[in-house]
Amino acid sequence: MPICTNCTHPVPYLYTLYESAYNLRLEQCPECLCFADPYVEHDSLVLALDLILLKRGVYRHLLYNRGAEPRKAGTAGDVNGADAHVAAAADGKGKEKLREQKRWWSILRLGSAAVGVDAFIRWTHFNPERPQDLSMWIAETTEPFIRVFLGCLAETIAFHAGLMLACAGTLKLLNVVQKRTKSLENTRVSGIHLEFRYSLIPLTILYSSLTKLFLLFLLSIWRPPQSPASQGQINWWTSTVYENPIISNALSILDEDNLDREWVVRNVLGGMSAGFGLRVILDCHPIFTTVIILAGWIAKTAVASIVSGWVGRDEKAGEVWLAYSIP
Repeated sequence: MPICTNCTHPVPYLYTLYESAYNLRLEQCPECLCFADPYVEHDSLVLALDLILLKRGVYRHLLYNRGAEPRKAGTAGDVNGADAHVAAAADGKGKEKLREQKRWWSILRLGSAAVGVDAFIRWTHFNPERPQDLSMWIAETTEPFIRVFLGCLAETIAFHAGLMLACAGTLKLLNVVQKRTKSLENTRVSGIHLEFRYSLIPLTILYSSLTKLFLLFLLSIWRPPQSPASQGQINWWTSTVYENPIISNALSILDEDNLDREWVVRNVLGGMSAGFGLRVILDCHPIFTTVIILAGWIAKTAVASIVSGWVGRDEKAGEVWLAYSIP
């Protein structure tokens, strides 16, 4: 059942469809009286931008409401008889199974694309210069790129496996705590808890990685200037404007020699995005999502230490790969 993107209350339908596919009316949530899902009318570009901006509503739309059937105008809303209820229940189970299959298929497609983009970004990080001969460039870089791709694939699988195990343990712990501290008052059950599936965890992480991959892709295309002249101008400007040594030392931390922007984007911003996505589907305290992300990082680091020598093919390149992978 779909949920309201504003208050997560379960709703039977998101919109009513009339004679044509473009003639529809958004349904109102009975709990908060807002539109159940305004993203039904938005295109893919708006969804992608809101994913990059980490908006909670777009996560709920993509994870819980994507592909939900509309209410068709002119159809009967009530069914009578035990046979009709049994048929409706069987039809609901069949639709849920189909949605689960589509969800795993989306995970495979998005995961393949994300690993491919990540492999390209890491490959450009390890090979900043291209040979002039394009034929030699293809021949010399095919095998290293395949190694980088397989290394990224192994790290991604380990990261998602660690997250799945940590989420399972966290949810069991939260259920035990809630049963022991359950109050006598009737509490409203969130639609997020009712519609939770473990397949939502990797799908959420893939959606949240869009922000990280977008910024990393920009850094791989437009690299910071490395010429001594530009560095001298920047140092002269900072020393002139900020004569206070405390401010100058604080700003020196942001220098290219001291700060790895790609590492910050990949691990700090990527971890924050993943934690935000997990909060959407788990609906728990940020401390628990932080512990889950740390568990995934530990699994990823363990696999990175194993495959670093094979991906780099020598000790120095393996150390670079490991340093780039460890949070």
